[in-house]
Amino acid sequence: MPTTQWDNQTKLLFAVYSLFALANACSGTYVNIYLWKIKPDYALIGWFALVQQLSLGAVFLLGGKWVKEKNKMIWLRAGMVLSGAFYTLVLVLGEYSIHCVELLGIVLGSSLGCFWLAYNVIYFEVTNAYTRDSYNGGAGIVASSCTMIAPWLSGLVITAYGPTGYKMMFSVSLFIFACGILLSFKLSKRPPGASFDWTVPLHAWRDKNSPWRAAFFAMMAQGLRDGVYMFLIGLLVYIATSNELKLGTYTMLTSFASLVVFYVVGKWLSGVWRAKTMLIGTICMGAAVVPLLFGVNYISLLLYGLIMSSFSPLFIVPMTSSIFDLMGRDDEAASNRVELTVLRECGLCLGRILSITMFIGVVWWSEQSWMIILYLAIIGCMPLISSLLMRPFITTKL
Repeated sequence: MPTTQWDNQTKLLFAVYSLFALANACSGTYVNIYLWKIKPDYALIGWFALVQQLSLGAVFLLGGKWVKEKNKMIWLRAGMVLSGAFYTLVLVLGEYSIHCVELLGIVLGSSLGCFWLAYNVIYFEVTNAYTRDSYNGGAGIVASSCTMIAPWLSGLVITAYGPTGYKMMFSVSLFIFACGILLSFKLSKRPPGASFDWTVPLHAWRDKNSPWRAAFFAMMAQGLRDGVYMFLIGLLVYIATSNELKLGTYTMLTSFASLVVFYVVGKWLSGVWRAKTMLIGTICMGAAVVPLLFGVNYISLLLYGLIMSSFSPLFIVPMTSSIFDLMGRDDEAASNRVELTVLRECGLCLGRILSITMFIGVVWWSEQSWMIILYLAIIGCMPLISSLLMRPFITTKL
């Protein structure tokens, strides 16, 4: 009889994820600000983000075979090692980092690709349809807690110590990644699977009757929103305030709102409510841009962030759970979980690449705030497409 209780491996994976989230929360918010202060250029920041996503996508495509046929844990640890290497490079390069954004983007993108490819496969193996909503809700709580506390503390340190503060927080992230690597050795080695079948993702995408065709485009639509949102909002807050502590306060307030909703959704969301919850969340996410239409300042950005963070969990939790439930709907899908994970991430990554590329085109043409806000309004509605595409497949838990 399936149980809703987490076993020891689930708890350990959750702990490793938590350390990874904490390390990124300490410094991730401020990497783009660090580069912006050296050279204030929207296109350059966009290029840095684009190289990350290209590298991440390449790792997913090339790494799927290894993760399925050999040791997943090596890739999980490689993700954390490369993350540590990224912050080491930033510390060593200092202001010269601005001339090495391609190298930095490749290292950071590769680190994220290695970690998330292995993590998503292991996550599927240690959870089931009865524990995924609670796990995803818990993961959302951790991510929100980390982004609520860590960036505020980082902003406090950076505001107090200036450039030295950046070095201090990058060093803290490096230490936390090291702790995550050590903890990962407590995870049991996962048994290797059969040979990686490159035709599975292609056939799943090409088959018009396959739910994975809709899932691919749903992930792509989500990526269109995520690609620019991941770096632009924090940058706009800093540009509006020129103060790292205010950016930290912004992330603290928006993450607190997200934490509360993630807790509620993770605790009480049931399969029958997934479709309605996703639809409500995506409509409100699209409407979040309204305060920015009256001007881009700290207050309007805060309102935007609070609305977005309050309703995005209504989309993220059921979306993530439903995608992974598709992997477990039968024995064939479960045996092809690595190939389907690659397909999922390729859709997400492709959406992000398109989003960032279009953003670079927008700011190349005009850096006026109304153009950027218009672009945010358009991509903010993309999760609605995801919700509509996934609606036929969101049912009660299998």
